[in-house]
Amino acid sequence: MTRALAVALAAVAGVLVGMQAPINSRLGRTLGSVQAATFSFVAGTIALALVASLFYGGLGSFGQVGKAPWWALVGGLLGAVYVTVAIITVRTLGVSGLTATVIAGQLIAAVVIDRFGLLGISRQPIGAGRIVGLALLVVGVVLVVRR
Repeated sequence: MTRALAVALAAVAGVLVGMQAPINSRLGRTLGSVQAATFSFVAGTIALALVASLFYGGLGSFGQVGKAPWWALVGGLLGAVYVTVAIITVRTLGVSGLTATVIAGQLIAAVVIDRFGLLGISRQPIGAGRIVGLALLVVGVVLVVRR
């Protein structure tokens, strides 16, 4: 995959994530927040199971899940926390405030993961540029979420 295609796909994924919180929040007004998050994951699970069973050699590799480290199995749980928190907080922060705050949290976590080589990722140096970028991002969050 080219870098340009990767950036384009990531941008599309970003647009979809930006739409996810208000869509799920609307569902949450009907079902309840945790129930809406549950429905969202059930729908996503069904879609992914269908795609995996049809296009990627089926679901047979699930038998290998025990070979993964324990921490590699919690990604779905982390996603469930995110979706539930997003459903609840988007009503207070708005989509832009939620998105800015989530991106700041993601980038802070990413820099720490890179710096220390956590979760199976190779270590990456953290220079002044990244630190300044994080600081600017935090300032941006404050500007976006303040009233």
